[in-house]
Amino acid sequence: MWDISQFLSSSLKQPKLAIDGEAFNFFSSMTTTTTTTISQHDFYSDGDSEKSISVSVIENMKEEYGLFVWPCSVILAEYVWQQRSRFRGSMILELGAGTSLPGLVAAKVGADVTLTDDSSKAEVMGLTWGVWDAPIFELRPNIILGADVFYDSSAFDDLFATVSFLLQSSPDAVFITTYHNRSGHHLIEFLMVKWGLKCVKLVDGFSFLPSRKASVLSGNIQLVEIILSSEEPAA
Repeated sequence: MWDISQFLSSSLKQPKLAIDGEAFNFFSSMTTTTTTTISQHDFYSDGDSEKSISVSVIENMKEEYGLFVWPCSVILAEYVWQQRSRFRGSMILELGAGTSLPGLVAAKVGADVTLTDDSSKAEVMGLTWGVWDAPIFELRPNIILGADVFYDSSAFDDLFATVSFLLQSSPDAVFITTYHNRSGHHLIEFLMVKWGLKCVKLVDGFSFLPSRKASVLSGNIQLVEIILSSEEPAA
């Protein structure tokens, strides 16, 4: 098991992340190229006794789009921080983790986090949407996270199939995602019905974002919480 604490900077105790040991090679190789940068993401407390945290993320600006901290990831990570009492002690699974900012924040506030990405390219736990490999049957998350996973409409059906399976394995679980409100929202609504899912919360991603962060981001970004519907999935 790889100790990711060297990439996180705060005085809080480092929770253990369920990350494959090969992930070290992934991050190490990134540092040897001239296209990498390190971004720092700060999360401040609201006057309570809990300390603020800072997470440093290695990004690759010119390779794959999954190696960049996109606005949806910043917004979802902020939501995790503001809802930290809800996440503390929970079993968290992040889908399409990429640079993993939301999952790292969840780990910092005391969650047990498993980071996943496409098994064809991931050095963390491989989980390809719509593919029923052995690891998926062992996952029992309380909360599933996904930042900007509604990007490629051809993958939406496989994504919802995976989310539906995971929620059925943990019926009280919830899928929390942030996404750009693009033209695919009708397809999203259709597939939610198909896979027996329903939205229980929908908010503007900028409505809870601190002004210092909102001022440097753009886009029409929504945050949605999705659970299993009481109705049977469409045939």
